[in-house]
Amino acid sequence: MPPIASTTRTQVAIVGGGPAGLMLAHLLGVAGIDTVVLDRRTHDEIAHTHRAGILERDSVRLLVDSGVSDRVLTDGDEHQGIDLRFGGVSHRIDFQKLVGASCWLYPQTDVFLDLHAARVRDHGDLRYGVTDTEVLDHATAPRVRYSDGTGRHEITADLVVGADGSHSICRALVGDRRQFFREYTFAWFGVLVEAPRSAPELIYARSDAGFALISQRTETVQRMYFQCDPNEDPETWSDDRIWDQLQRRLAGADGFSLIEGPVISRSVLPFRSFVQAPMRDGRLLLAGDAAHTVPPTGAKGLNLALADVRVLADVIERAVNKNDDDALGEYTDRALDRVWRAQHFSYWMTTMLHQTPDASDFDEQRQLGELTTLVSSEAGQTYLAQGYTGWPQP
Repeated sequence: MPPIASTTRTQVAIVGGGPAGLMLAHLLGVAGIDTVVLDRRTHDEIAHTHRAGILERDSVRLLVDSGVSDRVLTDGDEHQGIDLRFGGVSHRIDFQKLVGASCWLYPQTDVFLDLHAARVRDHGDLRYGVTDTEVLDHATAPRVRYSDGTGRHEITADLVVGADGSHSICRALVGDRRQFFREYTFAWFGVLVEAPRSAPELIYARSDAGFALISQRTETVQRMYFQCDPNEDPETWSDDRIWDQLQRRLAGADGFSLIEGPVISRSVLPFRSFVQAPMRDGRLLLAGDAAHTVPPTGAKGLNLALADVRVLADVIERAVNKNDDDALGEYTDRALDRVWRAQHFSYWMTTMLHQTPDASDFDEQRQLGELTTLVSSEAGQTYLAQGYTGWPQP
């Protein structure tokens, strides 16, 4: 490696400049704690990676009340419920009626742009497009090294946070770790289409042809998914074949059909559940996808990362501003309490709505019985509504 060209001293070095890392930097900045954020991706790479976004009510509050932006309230779409559709019939789950809460359709890309703009506004130290990042001496005196076009650089810090996603370099540094996995036998075929909205809110559909999810993006571009084999090659699918699958899975006696248009993007999203514990080792802490991933069915991924960050900001503020290092020891248990609830909720939604290759006739009928019980029970609908809009945070 070349010699160190520069050294920076900060209180918290954050590896990963996506929404989780930027929100943590913002909250710590509000508390008067210095941070440096670095990411191997460029700003434009993240800004042009289109990812869906359903924000829980507390995620929205966090963006607005912490002073990031209120754009989610003006440009986002408030959803007061979802439709569960099976047997060709839709059943609305009314979140507002059941739990007095909503969620917001607001793409993750926009969350990133809002947070990045807030950090620039507040003169945050952001370093994108770096390479060869490594974390050294994380247990006692953390250092982060990286390269850019001007050479090799080093950051010394009191704490390091790994918010560097599902391919985290920080995850492997945690000693005595346990990892919990669940692999699924199906994936989602995701498409962006140029078409008007087919429904005002999300539709989760279970049919004999398989699962489908109808979401929205803008007035003219929509996001839709259907269950597929993980090895499916999306480039071999024509627009007509895609629409045939989607229409079959939404068809019913009520005559509902999707408004069609050109498919402008297609991809296959594998399903995986993962949790690593603990989420802290010495002076290194993990947040978001670096520590856990969930299937997308329950819309928990980004929300869970932001929930981690709320807890993390609290324990770091106490450790740094109040010299209370014992606070760091609370982080794993506090974060994992919500992580495992979200894992259960995502697993439940996934297994209730998707078909498995080895499903028997009994399995099919049991699944329909579960859905019928859910939509006919106020208690069942309330559980879904509370989990979907997010368990309240203090």
